[in-house]
Amino acid sequence: MRQQAIECGEDDVRTARGLPVTGKRVDFQRIYAALVFVPLFYVLVRYLPPIAFFALVVAAALLALAEFYRLHFRDARVPMAMVLGLGSGGVLLASLQWPGLVPERTVFLLTLVAVLTYRLLSTRELKQSLVDSAVLVYGVLYIGLTLGYLLLTRALEGGEFLIFFVVLVTWAGDTGAYYAGMTLGRRQLAPVISPNKTVEGLIGGGLLAIVMALAARLWFLPSFSVADCVATGLLLTAAGTLGDLAESAMKRSAGVKDSGTLIPGHGGMLDRLDSLLFTAPVFYYYVTLVKG
Repeated sequence: MRQQAIECGEDDVRTARGLPVTGKRVDFQRIYAALVFVPLFYVLVRYLPPIAFFALVVAAALLALAEFYRLHFRDARVPMAMVLGLGSGGVLLASLQWPGLVPERTVFLLTLVAVLTYRLLSTRELKQSLVDSAVLVYGVLYIGLTLGYLLLTRALEGGEFLIFFVVLVTWAGDTGAYYAGMTLGRRQLAPVISPNKTVEGLIGGGLLAIVMALAARLWFLPSFSVADCVATGLLLTAAGTLGDLAESAMKRSAGVKDSGTLIPGHGGMLDRLDSLLFTAPVFYYYVTLVKG
């Protein structure tokens, strides 16, 4: 962790002096991981019942939520906050999958009970316990609610193809931004938060996302027009970049480079999902409000 913090500090110094940021190396593990994940994801979404996709979303959300809480709850004496947050996140996702079985007001009530329970049982000082309570609720909303839009999208007509679309276009935007930034990046996009993000990377991500959207239209989603593909490619790239920067800000404040080491070439689960946390709601509302 100390070495990672030192590397972040060196990047900041070089940025302030107008020098190129160090450590720009193309990591082909990203491609290898995608080659393994994409076929498995296709089979799960296309051929297995919706409950399998629900299980995948819950597992990914809880892993990401645990990593998020570890960034903030460094003290081993406070695992209770993590347990309460994970439980609330799971209930929230269940309410989106089965709205009639778990009403929204029940989710709000259980989350409130979790926060109050933590406040009453926590041995930390009152000021710190207030911050911990805010982090507990924020994690549930930041990860549980946003990933829940994948469940809402899957429930739409042709939902499995919409899921493929948003995941592939988000992945294309991330990948295009990464490789364009590594090879062509000159102008930094957000030097304070993420020195390696560049304007050229953002443009490259948007172009590859549009290409992927057009390919998806020809492959499995003919109901999308060319204008839809261009619009969603640009919207999802912008949303994904914001999601990536939001997570980078949290990691920088915690002094770490990655949220975890679960996925080779990607870091932790939260590192892999940071863009999707923002693109999933944007895509859902585009489909339901613009496409109807």
